[in-house]
Amino acid sequence: QLQACGGGLVQAGGSLRLSCAASGGTFAGYTVAWFRQSPGTEREYVSSIRWSGGATYYRDSVKGRFTISRDSAKTTAYLQMNSLKPEDTAVYYCAVGRPITSAVSNDNMYYYWGQGTLVTVSS
Repeated sequence: QLQACGGGLVQAGGSLRLSCAASGGTFAGYTVAWFRQSPGTEREYVSSIRWSGGATYYRDSVKGRFTISRDSAKTTAYLQMNSLKPEDTAVYYCAVGRPITSAVSNDNMYYYWGQGTLVTVSS
């Protein structure tokens, strides 16, 4: 079971840190990803990290602003979001899967999903 938290209301330019914890399990051998979905839009990929090795991936619009990381001891993945923009407003979901590198942004490659945490960025 995945538990995502850390969302909230922040002004443009502000920061938030999302957390995704594995309850009763481990992320070893998996890739942990963050996706987001705004009302009326399709879910979109944000970032992912390979638990073994730590390789990270980002969508272009968040590069340089968001940082994904992991704490193996706590079995928790984080998404540090800085310089937030109103267009970052969405429900953010963490997900776990084993995608190949070329498919890290494909939500069909992830089979465990958290409940989502709402991020609202005001202008």
